[in-house]
Amino acid sequence: MARTAGSDGERTEAAIREAAVDLIARHGYEAVSMRQLAARVGVQAAALYRYFPTKEDLLFTLMREHMEALLGAWSEARPATTDATTRLATFVANHIAFHIERRSQTHISNMELRSLSPERLTFILRLRTSYEKELRAILRDGAEASVFDLDDIGLTAMAVIQMITGVIVWFRPDERLSVEGVTQTYLSMTMRLVGATTNRETQHVHAGTRLRA
Repeated sequence: MARTAGSDGERTEAAIREAAVDLIARHGYEAVSMRQLAARVGVQAAALYRYFPTKEDLLFTLMREHMEALLGAWSEARPATTDATTRLATFVANHIAFHIERRSQTHISNMELRSLSPERLTFILRLRTSYEKELRAILRDGAEASVFDLDDIGLTAMAVIQMITGVIVWFRPDERLSVEGVTQTYLSMTMRLVGATTNRETQHVHAGTRLRA
């Protein structure tokens, strides 16, 4: 019988996922045991296996859902315009906002690829490639329209992704630095990296991008 929305089973599964994200982000996948996770959630260790038959099943689910959510967020944020500068600005703002809101999930997705079996690693890497193709398409369109000056689209895409994902390593909102302010700064750096320019008004509009609930 299917569980109803908001059932005890669904709440328990959500609690397992939340606890797993916190523990794995703090201690690393290999250091976290299912018994430790069960203790955090407040259930018997055997109960975890009803939801995730193995610890790797849990890790894979967390990483797959993270990438699917990222792809979904970009699908919603993607502007209808063909203008490459606007699309790139939106991509950068959406990427930064998504990852700041999901700091622990991002850390796990970046650090625990090594813990996946080859088949599951391939699956996650394909999702990553699908996302990165979106950025490469923007850069290619900008280069073809002569609004970006690029020597190597693939290398530039990797550089942009690494730069805007790296925000989560050091950024903590405070009185001096806001999400909007950091996004505007990284947007300016991205535009310089691709050989484009953008005005302050465009920066402000796209730095204010927010993910839909």
